[in-house]
Amino acid sequence: MFKRSFRSNDRVEKAAKLKKSVRDPAKLAKIKRSFEQSLSPGSSLTSPIVTFTVGREGRLFAAHEDVLSLSPFFTAACRGQFLEAGSKRIDLPDEEPEIFSCVLEYLYKGDYYPRLVHNKRRSSWELEDAEKSPNPENTGGRGSVEATTYISSVGEHLLKDTVIYCAAEKYGLEELKRLALRKQGLQSGIEVATILRSAQYAYDNTPDSDSRLRAHYLALIIRCRKTFKRSGTMQTEMESGGKLFFDLFVALCNHVDDIVDMGNSRSPKTI
Repeated sequence: MFKRSFRSNDRVEKAAKLKKSVRDPAKLAKIKRSFEQSLSPGSSLTSPIVTFTVGREGRLFAAHEDVLSLSPFFTAACRGQFLEAGSKRIDLPDEEPEIFSCVLEYLYKGDYYPRLVHNKRRSSWELEDAEKSPNPENTGGRGSVEATTYISSVGEHLLKDTVIYCAAEKYGLEELKRLALRKQGLQSGIEVATILRSAQYAYDNTPDSDSRLRAHYLALIIRCRKTFKRSGTMQTEMESGGKLFFDLFVALCNHVDDIVDMGNSRSPKTI
């Protein structure tokens, strides 16, 4: 259904299934050394390394404390709020390992795979390794590379950039939120059911005060309304209700009002 690729050299993750033996201090030290060696030569990072166990399977990650300090969430954690006694270790059993890997990649590199690249010839932004669409109107940088990821808490595939945006909200990373939203705008060819699930996830995992991602979905549904109108999935979701669809109703009303106002400015009439 969707192409899902994974390139290990694009990850800052040093992950493994966490067995009981991994809690052996000698094995943790080995993992930390391996992580340090993976950094670029000449790196000046000398702060302590914090280890994380992430997700239901307890996959293991590591990161430098001064890099983590870019996030208010991790800054608080590194002060001891969530650390196990006697070690710089943080357990995040409810997080998704693939998403957490992207967050760490962003903290170290300022981006995550697929990276945002500038096409000088087209003077446009594209996604690295994006598949070219057969639609001639869909030019440059749009495709399904790494578009979705399986989210165990939902039991379905969702748009990865949406989940990263929600993680960035939790970790207090405003620039990552902007990056994720921009990347999502470059994706296309996503099934209606996936879009609606992702939109609901966005509503469930962002505060009412943060409307950017929600507005993105409302605008997308309105813009592609003919496709969504024909969708049985849309009908089923609307029957179940929720704030998403109330906001959609309001947005549609505003959209109609704007059209009427534009028409009235030329030749006054009412609707």
